[in-house]
Amino acid sequence: MSVGVCAAALAAALTAPAEAAPAGAAPAPTTGKQTPHWQLKDSGTDVRFRGLAAVSRRAAWVAGSKGTVLRTTDGGAHWRNVSPPGAAELEFRDIEAFDARRAVVLAIGEGEASRVLRTDDGGATWTESFRNTDAKAFYDCLTFFDRRHGLAMSDPVDGTFRILSTSDGGRSWKVLPGAGMPAAQDGEAGFAAGGQCLVTSGPRDAWLATGGGAHARVLHSADRGQTWTAADTPIPAGDPARGVFALAFRDRTHGIAVGGDYRADQASPRAAAVSGDAGRTWTTAAQPPPAYRSGVTWLPHTGSAALAVGPTGTDLTTDGGRTWKTVDTGSYDTVDCTPDRGCWASGEKGRVARLE
Repeated sequence: MSVGVCAAALAAALTAPAEAAPAGAAPAPTTGKQTPHWQLKDSGTDVRFRGLAAVSRRAAWVAGSKGTVLRTTDGGAHWRNVSPPGAAELEFRDIEAFDARRAVVLAIGEGEASRVLRTDDGGATWTESFRNTDAKAFYDCLTFFDRRHGLAMSDPVDGTFRILSTSDGGRSWKVLPGAGMPAAQDGEAGFAAGGQCLVTSGPRDAWLATGGGAHARVLHSADRGQTWTAADTPIPAGDPARGVFALAFRDRTHGIAVGGDYRADQASPRAAAVSGDAGRTWTTAAQPPPAYRSGVTWLPHTGSAALAVGPTGTDLTTDGGRTWKTVDTGSYDTVDCTPDRGCWASGEKGRVARLE
């Protein structure tokens, strides 16, 4: 399948009305819609945005290095710097937003560098709701089931992954008992690469992605993080730079895992896998992305289309993750879509884009 045909498949997958084409643009394909493509939005900064929370086609949040948080409410035409005061030394890697005014952001790092902050007024003020005090913990990702219930995960502490839980929208957190967590492999950890190493679908199901150990695994909980089961994936591991970097579940059954080896000089074969049984088993994509990918999301209202992103490009699947084709060569770390068909991506050098 050519890139042109693949783009046409993406156009068919998205049923949102096309926006007006820019001056001098090529005519629209015979579908009657503009071929979807990433349109860069000027963020006004050069920091790396590995955290992204899409709210709608008009509203989105990005979070990144140097304690930076930006917010748009006009489709990316303008971005407001809403970074928490005094956060310049923090490394934000994940942000989850409930709407255009309420969001929770995660800072990563050893010991007290791992923190969670929440805003209820569009970033005008922030409240720190968690600061890690265990030198052995390193938090990677957070996720929410709904506006109240959420989880955050740390790399293994004393042999098991550590899970935080909130039942008040991220205003307070508690460490869950570790008895229900399988033992970690030697060297196993999560990747704080694009805020998608911990994801949810529905009111109780969560999945956690790992790498670095002998096997790249996906852990699944059906009870909001109380107990977990582990499944091996065919994505290569066995090295601190290899494993599953991102997950996406369109319901509690159908999931996609992407990853590989994040080193630019290393190949990433078998960089994607699919599951049709809630993550109990995983199958290598018949035609995976050609390189390491750190972000993945299902396209809304399609059932079988998804996008994966990484430093070397964006790939599209229209068959539930079994085959992938590159549709863009720009660098992005993470990607997120909303029910109103607003798809956003962000990454290095202040890059933020919306699918047009």
